[in-house]
Amino acid sequence: MTALSQKTPESRVRVGLSLPPTGFASHDVAAAYVNSAADAGLDHLVTADHVAFFDGRGMDGLVTVSWLAGLHPTIGLYIGVYLLALRHPVAVARQIATLATHAPGRLTFGVGIGGEDRHEMEVMGVNPATRGRQTDEALDLLRPLLAGQIVNHHGEFYDAPNAIIRPSPVPPVTVTVGGRSDAAIRRSGERGDGWLASWCSPRRFAEGVGIAEAAATATGREDVAWRHGYQIWVGLGDTPADGTALLGPAMEKFYRTSYSAFERYSPVGTPADIVEWLRPYVEAGAIDLNLAPVAATNAEQVAGAAEIRRLLIA
Repeated sequence: MTALSQKTPESRVRVGLSLPPTGFASHDVAAAYVNSAADAGLDHLVTADHVAFFDGRGMDGLVTVSWLAGLHPTIGLYIGVYLLALRHPVAVARQIATLATHAPGRLTFGVGIGGEDRHEMEVMGVNPATRGRQTDEALDLLRPLLAGQIVNHHGEFYDAPNAIIRPSPVPPVTVTVGGRSDAAIRRSGERGDGWLASWCSPRRFAEGVGIAEAAATATGREDVAWRHGYQIWVGLGDTPADGTALLGPAMEKFYRTSYSAFERYSPVGTPADIVEWLRPYVEAGAIDLNLAPVAATNAEQVAGAAEIRRLLIA
């Protein structure tokens, strides 16, 4: 196999499958979904993270990926994204290290600041206006703790006197940072291993990759093994109209707003249609493509995502 730097962008792509937004009817249905995703060659499963989203909905991301790890022995696990500011980073470091002990090399930890539901921040005692700074401080604690370092920290939001978490994950856990703003993108370069983008054009994605990598250079980070990614809902159907008919209502139910707010960034149609839409992001540097597919059945979601992966790396 050639060195990573010599591979084509398509050969480096990792395609992940999100859990269905409606959840699973039973343990057996969940196990079938997870195992079929692995059997189809998908690289990882993707889950979001919320404490009390809008009317109290959500699933804890780390608890969910721990459950998924028990349903299959090898498939990757990706949290996209974890609301780190809502927890103490020392406790989060322990949770990650524990999961890494039981499922080494499988977790990618995506971090974000949230914001769709500001009340979710408030119920956890977090000021929505300062959640970005709080996330920065949390990452400044989390990264050295995961590296096995002793941290003696007294900051604006957190205290961690002489904290240490052992054993540290081997191999190290990749930490990506999500968000659309320039501040979030710079955060990914200064404190992360990649930018996890969403709701943006290929041009903006390429611009963001440049901003992230320039921010890393400016802070003396020269040896980052970048894992930039793009997270996206897709509507699978025999025609774009069929895909839209399924995707629109699902997104409106989840986000409590009109599908028109998302339509321009949500490809629909056959896997081939969706691949043509995604390819410019891969050419701009996307390694991880985290798909939230909506289709008529769970089986069609898995099959469609697997076909997208096959076409992208063919």
